[in-house]
Amino acid sequence: MTDRSAVDTATRIVAADDGTNYDRVAISLHWLTALLVLFQFVSSITWDYFSRDTAKALQSVHISLGVVLTAVIIVRIIWRLIPGHQRASLGLGWVQLASKGVHYLLYLLLVAQAALGFGFRWAQGHPVSFFGLFDIPGPYGALDKATRHTLHDLHEKIGWGIMIIALGHALAALYHHYVVKDRVLQRMLPLAR
Repeated sequence: MTDRSAVDTATRIVAADDGTNYDRVAISLHWLTALLVLFQFVSSITWDYFSRDTAKALQSVHISLGVVLTAVIIVRIIWRLIPGHQRASLGLGWVQLASKGVHYLLYLLLVAQAALGFGFRWAQGHPVSFFGLFDIPGPYGALDKATRHTLHDLHEKIGWGIMIIALGHALAALYHHYVVKDRVLQRMLPLAR
């Protein structure tokens, strides 16, 4: 065993790293979530800069991809709850607690964001349309302007919160990769097998 290999092994042992990666489904769901969240955020903060028709088209895609994101979140949570799909944290102590806390917070915010997206659309008196293929009707009709405004504001604020926390999550993964030099990031990369 070379000196570098011994250091890598020692680092993995100290970090409770058993050398396992996440499975392909977990990796796919993670990156699909990241891409959808990024598109949803960028589309929502930019559609006002486009023509009315383009803005409406972006909003329609936003709503449809919101349905996809909701389904991905549900599948992701179910997948994570199935025994055998969890991976031990590579951190110890407060790092492990912070890691779990951030993950649970992101899941909570994503669920809240999806619920608010549906709720806001229904509060406007519209069904949630999926690329014009089918509609998900609301359990209630149009709500008053103040309620719609509150739902919209919460949806917007949580969107910003998700992006800020996700950015911190990404920076922490890069810190682990380039500074700590552990496998935190590598375990979630699709080609790291």
